[in-house]
Amino acid sequence: MSAMSSVASSLVLHPALILIAGALLLPFLRGTARNIAVLAAPTFALIALWLLPEGRLWEVAWLDYQLAPLSVDKLSRLFATIFLLMAAVGGLFALRQPSKLEVPAAFLYAGAAVGVALAGDLVTVFVFWEVMAVGSTLVLWSANTQAAWAASLRYAMVHLGGGVILFAGVTGHLLATGDASFTRMQPDSIAHWLILIGFLINAGAPPLSAWLPDAYPEASWSGTVFLSAFTTKTAVYVLLRGFPGTEILIWVGLFMVFYGIVYALLENDMRRILAYSIVNQVGFMIAGIGIGTEMALNGAAAHAFTHIIYKALLLMSAGAVLAATNRRKCSELGGLFHSMPITTICGTIGALAISSFPLTSGFISKSMISQAAADGHLQAVWLLLAAASAGVFLHAGIKFPWFVFFQKDSGLRPPDAAGSMRWAMILFAFLCIALGIWPEPLYAILPYAVDYVPYTAAHVLTQLQLLLFSGLAFFVMLNYLKRTPTISLDVDWLYRKPLPVLTRRFGGTLRAILSAGERGVSAVFTGLIGRLESQRGPSGLLRRSWPTGSMALWMMVMLLAYLLFYYLG
Repeated sequence: MSAMSSVASSLVLHPALILIAGALLLPFLRGTARNIAVLAAPTFALIALWLLPEGRLWEVAWLDYQLAPLSVDKLSRLFATIFLLMAAVGGLFALRQPSKLEVPAAFLYAGAAVGVALAGDLVTVFVFWEVMAVGSTLVLWSANTQAAWAASLRYAMVHLGGGVILFAGVTGHLLATGDASFTRMQPDSIAHWLILIGFLINAGAPPLSAWLPDAYPEASWSGTVFLSAFTTKTAVYVLLRGFPGTEILIWVGLFMVFYGIVYALLENDMRRILAYSIVNQVGFMIAGIGIGTEMALNGAAAHAFTHIIYKALLLMSAGAVLAATNRRKCSELGGLFHSMPITTICGTIGALAISSFPLTSGFISKSMISQAAADGHLQAVWLLLAAASAGVFLHAGIKFPWFVFFQKDSGLRPPDAAGSMRWAMILFAFLCIALGIWPEPLYAILPYAVDYVPYTAAHVLTQLQLLLFSGLAFFVMLNYLKRTPTISLDVDWLYRKPLPVLTRRFGGTLRAILSAGERGVSAVFTGLIGRLESQRGPSGLLRRSWPTGSMALWMMVMLLAYLLFYYLG
């Protein structure tokens, strides 16, 4: 029986590899064959996912560690499901995208996100984590504009730096525990703090939140849809898996909630409004993870699921407007409901869902997090979440559709979105309403048993009051909220403006310091690696010479810092 089980296990298909294989195949296809492959690859991966039993299905020995590149439970299946659904519907939306790079890069990106969700060990998480950074950068590059190229370099800088921090943390965890399994951790050691920081960078947490609104709006009209779904929600997944109940996450999440609201209210660019809104919504999820009860964790997971759908819907409507008008500033738009009725209706449904309007998907997920705060007697947290819900309605629920589709008539009369784009928006609009009316199928696949009824008189009345008064405040203060052709400065200004100037001015000195530092660190690092290998076995895999370059240097610096703590502490 065990031999048969081993054979069956070896025949299991990894959904992430199916999607990545599809990404590698797409550049060689054209026309109808390519369109079929775009829709078929994520569909087959989704079927393969739901055929998988629960448990550690693939196990691989690496050095002295036992890795599990394919491990399935309810939480991993939930996130892998929504990632694959997003890849399928995003691919449908992007069928008319002329770039031959974007969809393959997006599928590589999505496949890596699925790989993180199904990883049972930290080494596999890290490998797919870095593949995600490559895929998302390629999605940005595919826009083929100077702004996208510059944004992609800043994006890569932040994420490679975050990857170095995560790598140092994972290395420290392996040294300290001798176990690579990806299980719950406490931020009680340097290694675990580094892992937590690496995860939070991808979540868009302060002080590095600015990479998200800096980069995402520079992608193509379809590229931003893909970018909105995977990086931040994969970060939510690993925080759910690794750090549930870590109290500091409550306050990190609340900061993100209000940071996103303030900047979204100040923004004039419609896609930057929605990008800041991603930070805001992820803040709700991270606050729920910090609360840490089963209700809160279910709420964070459910809200990540629904958020991917309604945020993609909002960005699809914005992308359709951008593709039709080549304009992205709210001050240049308005009155588009005359000629783009389907896009207007779908965008409005997405706006209602993100605002947690009753009978939409946002209501049945976000309210679980607020209820968990109330159940835990966290009155201040509950009040802040309630205030934030009103703020969400102001910037995403009303501001985005009002200034883009209604308000003044800009005189633009572009045609509605193309057929594949319309069907993608209609499908996600349908899911926003269907999950809002019938949440039980979503509740059934959440990680914990759900004992929650969203449609009580108290829940509905409280939410309608919040929405009514925030809507009233919007129209009373409409003259103050009208946007002008301005830009908002964020933390990214520091590495966009002063840093290049300082680099040019002190570049020669900096290069000399880095060169000397690299030689010194390499010598010390090689000795420590030799000691590490003597403890872990004679495999010799780590005896290879290390590549030079500034990123390799900083990786060595981070590892050196941790190893010094480990050996001398």
